[in-house]
Amino acid sequence: MQVRYFDHVATTPLDEEVLKAIMPYLKEDFGNPLSIYESGMRARKAIEEARAEVSSLINVKPSEIIFTSSGAEANNLALRGIALAKQSKGSHIIVSKVEHHSVLNSARFLEKSGFAVTFLHPDKYGTISPESLRKAITNETILISIILASPEVGTVQPIKELAHIAKEKGITFHTDAVSGVGSIPIDVSDLGVDLLSMAGHQFYGPKGAGALYLREGMRIVPLIYGGIQEGGRRAGTENVPAIVGMGRAAGIAKEKLPERVHYIKGLRDKLIEGILKTEKVYLTGHPSERLPGHASFVVEFIEGESMLLLLAVLGIYAASGSACSSKALKASPVLLSMGISPNLAQGSIVFSLGYENTEDDINYLLTEFPVIVKRLREISPYQKGWGGMEETGQCIPQK
Repeated sequence: MQVRYFDHVATTPLDEEVLKAIMPYLKEDFGNPLSIYESGMRARKAIEEARAEVSSLINVKPSEIIFTSSGAEANNLALRGIALAKQSKGSHIIVSKVEHHSVLNSARFLEKSGFAVTFLHPDKYGTISPESLRKAITNETILISIILASPEVGTVQPIKELAHIAKEKGITFHTDAVSGVGSIPIDVSDLGVDLLSMAGHQFYGPKGAGALYLREGMRIVPLIYGGIQEGGRRAGTENVPAIVGMGRAAGIAKEKLPERVHYIKGLRDKLIEGILKTEKVYLTGHPSERLPGHASFVVEFIEGESMLLLLAVLGIYAASGSACSSKALKASPVLLSMGISPNLAQGSIVFSLGYENTEDDINYLLTEFPVIVKRLREISPYQKGWGGMEETGQCIPQK
């Protein structure tokens, strides 16, 4: 069975050129990068070359890149590291309700530790307005963290405008750009952010390597103490193969990004247009300010997990924003924060495209998707309506 992969916001396949770059550091050049003999020195050199490639992708200095194990660790380091470094200046933090759990849970951890946290509501497209950010700022605000692009609904935030407000007030601004780096052009000097998180496996690199951009001269308290790795800001022997792979993937992304964006956007637009021909299916996220390869929907009267299972049987791999698919009996907090009703939110389905997807993949999906929706609705107990259960907030059992 041919697999049609539409889950690139979860992870991307490893680029063949990246795999070739990694292999020597799994075998011949296995030395510890802090060692002074030859294999260790070659590993150190490879890390610094990767740092240069990652920094070039977002237009910052190599010395401003801290390698981590993942985007989630980068987000934790950004929030907790800055909050602790600046706690003598204030105790108020602002994040949005559409953040990744690594940001939301870091904020909640800080809240339990004595910091005050404001969670900003998005509009119906998942966008955080500059006006709402201005109103939330107090004299105690020390840190603002707003995600650059939502992996769940694809909306790209007006980060440049939001970061400008923070800069006017002298407040540190962080953005979780894990879903954006390698998918859209990002120039940090133009955005004006102080910190930015990213992950290599989101742009055809390996898992196990992430990075945090930290503006030069900014102090941060480490999460992990130990050695002097990463300038003493993140201890632990570096995952050299993964870092090398992330660096090579960053180099490839920078070179090919314009053509990839143009290609994937064309496929995405065809996919959205075709999916919306199915009755009672609605686009989620912003209609135009969204990731080039992102198409997300809610489907009335059926749940996302059922659609995923039937699609998988046909070799179509996608995702659902419905928390039911992650074993939690609650609707997606992101969709609820956008004003989507709990029951409708259960019918979430997300297709995220990569450069290896073809027009044939899209045609196949557009042929099979309406058939699956029709089949599920025929057995749905709610095919004639929700029967007054729109606001229950619970997953709908498929009978």
